This record gives sequence, structure tokens and C-alpha cells, in this order.
Amino acid sequence: MQIQENIDGERGTALPDAAAVDRATGYFEPGAIVLRREILDGRPWLSYPVRVVADRPDLLAVYLARGTALAFGDGDFSWGPHPWQRIAGHWRSHGVLQLQRPGDAYAVWMFRDDTTGDFTGWYVNFQDPYRKNASGFDTLDHELDLWIPADGGPYRWKDVDEFEHRARSGGFTAEQSAAVRAEAARVADLLDSRATWWEQEWAQWEPAAGWLSPPAWTGAVR
Repeated sequence: MQIQENIDGERGTALPDAAAVDRATGYFEPGAIVLRREILDGRPWLSYPVRVVADRPDLLAVYLARGTALAFGDGDFSWGPHPWQRIAGHWRSHGVLQLQRPGDAYAVWMFRDDTTGDFTGWYVNFQDPYRKNASGFDTLDHELDLWIPADGGPYRWKDVDEFEHRARSGGFTAEQSAAVRAEAARVADLLDSRATWWEQEWAQWEPAAGWLSPPAWTGAVR
């Protein structure tokens, strides 16, 4: 993903080491702070706290607030350091709503204009299907992205060269590369047939007044 304008380098303070889970349903409670991690080589490559908007059988919606601290994994990774690490440490743009369904190898991010707060478009982030744990959820970015402008203009593929380079260099197996392309084709079919599952009502969603950037997560992951 090319979001260099969205991050730079500061950190927050400590968070509790477990998220609020409804004991009756097993789902995260709205407003709970959970940890989103990208797992590469069996360990966190990038992680940051998000706030739960909704968690139900058909959808996990979370909010990434402006100023949220980003944490990067230590040591060497097969893909090298996370590209955001060169720019450093917190989400600098307007807050982003992230929508994802169980089993889907992508999430849909809702972007707003930094100055006006107006809805600017949907960003489809291809990634591993999310895997939940008691503290949050894990995934891994697949490089490929898709931008759907709010003005009704044509959608645009992003970071295709980065994805193809990752595929050629062995970052993905042949089977993984084929799976990403197949998921991308499915999303394109949804767009071409005007059958997207993410309701336009989400474009009007606003975070609660107190949903500022949470402190950096320093506890264990359960």
C-alpha cells in the first residue's frame, strides 16, 4: 500500500493486554480496543490498536483513529522491514473505518478528506482473511489494492507492480498469487455488477466524540 502521507513517527503509552469480549456471544464489544496485527514469518510485522465499531457473524468493523501508534516487528523478515517503518510511527491522516467479512481475503477501508472530513472513497485492501484471538485479530497485506472514488468515477487498481514483484521474487507461492488474483477478480465482478456488500450508509458513519487515538499496545496477545 502506498500511504506514506498517512504515517509518521511518534508512540503512545500503555494499553490493557486483553480486549473486551462479550462472554455470551464471543464477539468483541462495540467500543472495545483491540489489536490488529500483520503476521509475517510467524511473528508481527506491523501492529496497531483499533476500536471495534461492530463485531457480528457477517462483519467485523473497526476504526483506526488519527494519531494511532504503529508498532513494527524487530529483526529480519523475509519481505524486509515494513515499508511504513521508513516513514515511522503513527497514523497521520483522517481516521479510517475498516470493514471486513469472515473468510474474505480483503478489507474495505472508508477514507475521508483530511481537511473537510468529507467521504472521498473506498479503498479495497487485499489481505489474508482475518483470524481472531482474545486480544484482536491477525492478517497480512497482499500488496494489491483498489481505489473506488466517491464521485462515481471508475475504480483504479493500485500497487500492481509491487504485487507482481512480490510474486516473482518468491514472496508469494504460485498458489498464493493465484488466490490473490482470484479474489481481486471477484471484487471487480462485484463492482462491475454494482453488487457490493458494503452499504453506502457506512460512508456516513462517524466515530463517537471520545474515540481519539488509543495508547500504544504494550501488553500480551492472548
